[in-house]
Amino acid sequence: MKITVRETPKGMEVYVAKKDLEELIVASEKPGVWGGWARLSNGWTFAMPDLDAPKLPITVDARRLSVE
Repeated sequence: MKITVRETPKGMEVYVAKKDLEELIVASEKPGVWGGWARLSNGWTFAMPDLDAPKLPITVDARRLSVE
């Protein structure tokens, strides 16, 4: 699933265009969210690609692991 990750004053945020969804990242497996899982404020969890501190905003292909 294509998602856009960007930095906001509240923290890192994910935008999912196909769902018209904007949610904050509230937890992650690794600092900086890259290379592990990232949980959104709505409960969705994504497997994030392993990137070395990319310039934000960036659109990536991430796999959704759960819908809670």
